[in-house]
Amino acid sequence: MCRSIKTLRPPYTETVTEEDVRAAALQFVRKISGFRAPAAHNAEAFDRAVEAITRASEELLGALEVRGSR
Repeated sequence: MCRSIKTLRPPYTETVTEEDVRAAALQFVRKISGFRAPAAHNAEAFDRAVEAITRASEELLGALEVRGSR
């Protein structure tokens, strides 16, 4: 997997910004697509994937329960 994607949940990271989540989503899409920057004809699909993964990641992080955090 992408070594540059950091864990975004406590206790590994206390505060996570929208930019952190989007950066991780972008790295993921780059990895699975094989494109650092897509060609113009693939840009819309690439951007949609980044947004979808960002939303899914935010949903996941919001739903996780970390033991001992209460």
